[in-house]
Amino acid sequence: MHVHWRHIPAANNSYAALYAACEQAGYLLDAVNEPTGDITCYSLTSISERFYREEIADADCITVVGGPHASACYREVAEYADYVIVGEGEYTLPRLLASLEKGTEVPPGVATRAGYTPADHTVLLDAHPPFTRVKGYTEISRGCPFGCGYCQTPRLFGRCMRHRSIDEIAAATSRFRDVRFVTPNAFAYGSDGIHPRFDKVEKLLSRLKNRIYFGTFPGEVRPEFVTDTSLELVGRYCANTRLHFGAQSGSDRILREIRRGHTVADVHSALDLCREHGFTPVVDFIVGLPGESEEDEQATVDLVRAATRVGKAHVHCFIPLPGTPLADARPHPLLPETQKILGQLALKGKITGSWMEHEIRFFSRSSHL
Repeated sequence: MHVHWRHIPAANNSYAALYAACEQAGYLLDAVNEPTGDITCYSLTSISERFYREEIADADCITVVGGPHASACYREVAEYADYVIVGEGEYTLPRLLASLEKGTEVPPGVATRAGYTPADHTVLLDAHPPFTRVKGYTEISRGCPFGCGYCQTPRLFGRCMRHRSIDEIAAATSRFRDVRFVTPNAFAYGSDGIHPRFDKVEKLLSRLKNRIYFGTFPGEVRPEFVTDTSLELVGRYCANTRLHFGAQSGSDRILREIRRGHTVADVHSALDLCREHGFTPVVDFIVGLPGESEEDEQATVDLVRAATRVGKAHVHCFIPLPGTPLADARPHPLLPETQKILGQLALKGKITGSWMEHEIRFFSRSSHL
């Protein structure tokens, strides 16, 4: 049985993780640029989905589709794909491939036009290497206890954090000079995701012999986890001079409404601590959040300005994602003055992102099938 993986740049890390999981089960996912062979697998976001929908529907092979969009809209995707992986794929995808090879029943966690039975497992990260022949980032944690209204992560992976063991992380990264990590919050390693365990973070960092990049894309941190202790650890063990964290809004009211779980004061504290410890902060913002007033928008602009005085900012337009509490919301139009200020900061090299074309934000991100 010949199984292939449809090459989609934004899904490269998903490919690396699922190649490793399928290789363990005896299946090799060769990358292709069109559906071919017996089976072709796809991982789709809510932005990329429309570019591949017709291709999948017309494919002359069995199609298996996963990713954040397929997980959130599995009934819709099952109308044009043969099989839909809902949620995590490391265990479900090889199980589905085995059932197709043997002609047995569709396993739990897979949707078809005929219906869907929820998955009967949660992935243990140590049971699957983060990558093998296909190189990817090293995923050290999965799941998020926070329920940010715009985010698919806790809906895909749950709100209970799971961590890969230090032994497995060290083994996976031993062949490489530079190491970057996939995690919803690097400083939450080894913890419940709410109460940091910096002792465990230090055990991880001190064990690795690589040039470590920690707290940078694709493993950013939360502002309330930026402390003297966490920054001292990065300074002692890591190579990065930047720290990437999310502020999202400059309005405490909006932060409460989107269930962000931190305050504007936490962001200011993180900015001050980065400056004191010699790190350049890189701060994420979402503009056009639903329910914003002019005062809320101005507060966000003010916080963007504060961030760019000591570092840089990534600014993006809100986009409603299926499966999230804000799925049915619409972006709030930006004031002309806001657009002007953001444009001026961009010309000065202080901010990046896309506050007018929200789709750009999602072509550089990936989630596991």
